[in-house]
Formats: sequence, structure tokens, C-alpha cells
Amino acid sequence: MAKITFMGAGSTVFAKNVLGDSMLAKPLQDAHIALYDIDPQRLRESKRMLQVINKNANKGRAKITGHCGVANRKTALRGANYVVNAIQVGGYEPSTVIDFEIPKKYGLRQTIGDTLGIGGIFRALRTIPVVLDFAKDMEAVCPDAWFLNYVNPLSMITGAMLRGTSIKAVGLCHSVDACAPRLLQYVGLEGKVKKLQWKVAGINHQGWLLEITDGGKDLYPEIKKRVARINAAARKNPDKRHKDMVRFEMLLKFGYYVTESSEHTAEYVPWMIKRTHPELIEEFNIPLDEYPRRCVKQIENWKTRSKELTENPKLDHKRSAEYASYMMESMETDVPCKIGGNVLNNGLITNLPHNCVVEVPCIVDRSGVNGVYVGDLPEQCAAINRTMVNAQLLTIEAALTRKKDYIYQAAMMDPHTAAELSIDEIRNMCDDLIKAHGRMMPRYK
Repeated sequence: MAKITFMGAGSTVFAKNVLGDSMLAKPLQDAHIALYDIDPQRLRESKRMLQVINKNANKGRAKITGHCGVANRKTALRGANYVVNAIQVGGYEPSTVIDFEIPKKYGLRQTIGDTLGIGGIFRALRTIPVVLDFAKDMEAVCPDAWFLNYVNPLSMITGAMLRGTSIKAVGLCHSVDACAPRLLQYVGLEGKVKKLQWKVAGINHQGWLLEITDGGKDLYPEIKKRVARINAAARKNPDKRHKDMVRFEMLLKFGYYVTESSEHTAEYVPWMIKRTHPELIEEFNIPLDEYPRRCVKQIENWKTRSKELTENPKLDHKRSAEYASYMMESMETDVPCKIGGNVLNNGLITNLPHNCVVEVPCIVDRSGVNGVYVGDLPEQCAAINRTMVNAQLLTIEAALTRKKDYIYQAAMMDPHTAAELSIDEIRNMCDDLIKAHGRMMPRYK
């Protein structure tokens, strides 16, 4: 019987997907599912929901236990085969508010702030220490378990686990599988492609759609014609603006489509969100402060949604496309599956640093997660990736060494931050952020 420990079980909707999926996978139906959270109410809600799904969709075969607080963390982890990470350290208030409001005082605007940028850096700095504590407990009570990380900033957290602990870890994200189908939808080719094939490689949230074909026919020439026409019209006419204008422009200028959305992509590069060119915000339909808006909306929606999920005796589940259950099933049965995984770059992408985390095709079986060799990315794609990797690696160094200079240097190397602020402004902003976070971050020297 496998044991699956879910860290951050108060993420009720996501827990439903991953653990509901697991209960529908035959080799995992009798698993012990250990739920862990520091919020007792959210833990109770998720446990109640999963017990109903277990009864309705799994004939009650799974064993479900709840474990609340740091004192009970080792119990939740003990003997686990798989540990799914879905925590958020600091929540919307105060942490996300701090991540957005303090940079805004310096004139630095963000859209999402969970992957890179100053928001992503500080999200990593308060999350990595918690995840490293998980790793210490895992090394003591489940040293052979796989750590399946879904938490952003994905590359930095996964990288810290892989470089700072002995735990086997992989980062998992939705954006890879959605990339090619969404692009076809956006350009009006949805339903017209019969034998779609694609290849993605790069880094998380900035993977590159290197190939997209229909039965071997390259679709990029037709896609680029349509993208050029769509964006040219949208930049001139506000009524034709759409939500993927930044990614379309990146495709036109650099030749390849990126995996993550335009609101994300806009803050990963130095050209889109600029005080010196405020007109670009409207021209490329860039939603500043998008993540705080989503947080407020989700908090409000949860008041209604929580009852639907946690107080419905007829609640059922259909297996989703989330990677986790398919990976666990493959490790249990030795029947391989293919995923887009985030792993340490041990020569997989040859023109990116060896110590960074890359997002590449991976084969999963009983031996674990095995990245597929990609070779060189197109040089312009690797160059853009490296600008993100620079900040990621310095943030990991800050988290592992607790040296404040690495925080400053990470922020200085961030493409968007460096394009907007001076060195002194960056250092002062980081100091303000460190002070505002207080005990949510460890002390840095």
C-alpha cells in the first residue's frame, strides 16, 4: 500500500484534483492519504471532502488521516512514498500584499509576482526555508520518497530541494501540456489539426514550443502569419486587443512561443512594463496587479465554493490531467508515462547552466523521473532563459547561505527590476521588503 502525504492540504480544490485522481488510479486506490496543514479549519474541510470522494468514487478503500501543525509533521510524513507540495507561505495577507505594495512605492509594477521579479524572489525566500524543513523531516522518516513540487516559484523551490538536500524532487506545472492546444485555439486552428505533435523545453514558465506539427507538417509558418496579422490589428485597434498579445509579440520577435501566459511573460522581460513607456501597458493589454485581484476574488468565491465541495454528500470526481497521479501510478506499476518535468540540468539542455532547473520531457517509471536529452536551445531562447536563471540561482544561494548580499544581487539581475530601478533603489527596496516580512523570513547576515 502506497502512502501519499499532501503538504498544504488546505488547498482544497487542488487537493481534490490530485488526491481524487489518485483514488481513481487502480494501484493507488487503497493508499494511505495523509493530509497536512497548519490551518485546522481548512484541514478539516479538505479531509471531509476527500472522505466523501473516497466513499462515492473509491468504495472507501483509501485510508485518510489529518495532521495539523509542525509538531505533527513527521507523523504525516513517516513512511511516505510520495509527498505532494502545495503550500503557500504567508498567504495573500500579509505576504502577497507586501510583495506588490512596497515595490509599487519605488515605481516597480508587477502582474503576477510568483515566479520571478521582486515578488517571485521574496516568495522564494519565505518558502524555501519551510520546504527545507520538510526535507529534514523527510530525510529522517521517508528518505526514499519522491517530492512532487507544485509550488511557485517552481524552479527556485525545486532547485533548492535538489541542491540543498538528499531528497528526490521534481517540479510540476500545468503550462507545458496546455501550450500547443491553446496556441491553436488563439490563432483559429483548433479542430483543424488532426495529428498534433509538439516539443517543449526551457525553464518553468518560460519553456519554448520548439516544434509544433500536424502529421509531420510544420505548423509554425501558418501560425506566425496569423499571429502577425492578429497582433498588428490589436496594437492599432483597442477593440481587437486580446489576452495573449505579449506572447504573440515574443513569438514574432524571437521565433518561438513560450509556455506561460502573457500576464506572466510581461514581467519576465525588460521591454513590456516600463515607466518610460507607459503606453505599452494598454497597447499590449498587460494586467498590472493581476495576482492580487485574483486572490481577492478567490477568497470571496471560496465562501460559496467551500460549501459545494465540503458539504456535498454526493460529491464525486473525474480524473483530471494533473501529472501527479499518473506519475505515482507509473512508479508503482513500472508502466512508463511521459510528462513535462522540472529537474536539475545534468547536461539535458547544453546551453543553460548545469546547476539550474530546466523544464524538459521526462519519462517516469519505477526508477523515478528521468529527463530526456534536448541539446542546445535556439541561442536567442537560451539567452532569454539565462536572464531568468541568473536571478533564480542567486535567490537559491541567498536561501541556502542566509547571506543578504545574494538577495540584493538576485534583484539586481532580475530583468524587469534592473530595467526600472537603480542599484541604490533596488537595495533600499529589498531592505524595506525584508523589514516588512519580519518573522516570515529567516534572519540574513
